[in-house]
Amino acid sequence: MDLNFDIKARIDEAVRKLQQDPALLKEFQSDPVKALEKITRMDLPEEKLQPLVAGIKTKLGAAQLGDALDGLKKLF
Repeated sequence: MDLNFDIKARIDEAVRKLQQDPALLKEFQSDPVKALEKITRMDLPEEKLQPLVAGIKTKLGAAQLGDALDGLKKLF
């Protein structure tokens, strides 16, 4: 298996899929490695997927923060 892939592109793809599918997002929150394997169709050891999981969690957190800030703007 070729492990040379664009990590940023994989993270962006996974975040997009998670934001579009609430059930998959819930699965990611409970078992991120299993959900990531489903999204990427990659069966890698957990330690290889952890950097992707961390990047996805960071990007999802930033997106949720942005949504919250947009909600606050509407109050003023």
